Amino acid sequence: MSARDEVLSRIRTALGDRRPVPDVPRDHRTTDDRPPDELLDLLTERVEDYRATVLRCPPDAVTPAVVAALDTGLGAGVGAGWDPASVVVAPGVPDAWRPDGVATDDGRPAVGLAAFAASVTGVAVAIAETGTLVLDGSPLCGRRALSLLPDCLVCVVEAGQVVGEVPEGLGRLDPVAPLTMVSGPSATSDIELQRVEGVHGPRTLVVVLVA
Repeated sequence: MSARDEVLSRIRTALGDRRPVPDVPRDHRTTDDRPPDELLDLLTERVEDYRATVLRCPPDAVTPAVVAALDTGLGAGVGAGWDPASVVVAPGVPDAWRPDGVATDDGRPAVGLAAFAASVTGVAVAIAETGTLVLDGSPLCGRRALSLLPDCLVCVVEAGQVVGEVPEGLGRLDPVAPLTMVSGPSATSDIELQRVEGVHGPRTLVVVLVA
């Protein structure tokens, strides 16, 4: 008998006769009957509760909204602007969303992404009830490091990607994808409950809500 077999044998002896595994009730709500406008308002409220910023725009004005989001996130004053070369976007972000001159993530070593001031991505789904944006590693969302290393993250959310509850959101996702769930800017508190932002991810989150 190998050491592994012996350990497993001892575990089985310690457990004794195992009871049958009970059925898990799965009658939780998987859809939300609230109208779309109400869900968009709820998502905005929840995201702003997390000290993030939401900018709304129509589908034909995404690029100006992204520029405004970068102005907000990078603290650029009126007329001051920012360097497009300091912004990196996920490879699958549509051309219609990209400001002129920004860089595309080309798979460079992840540490190189920290040199960018901001990143722009899409999302896989947005959950209104919790104010959570879910990125799934697809070309639209980019790799996980893209949403964690630059100090400012701009996420573009389309109205059709907004759902009400967590179960409905999870039902739209690939369970084996590298999911990143973003609920506001990265923040933590020290022993004196002093909030510190930007410790484990971007200090600033701006959401462009397209509807």
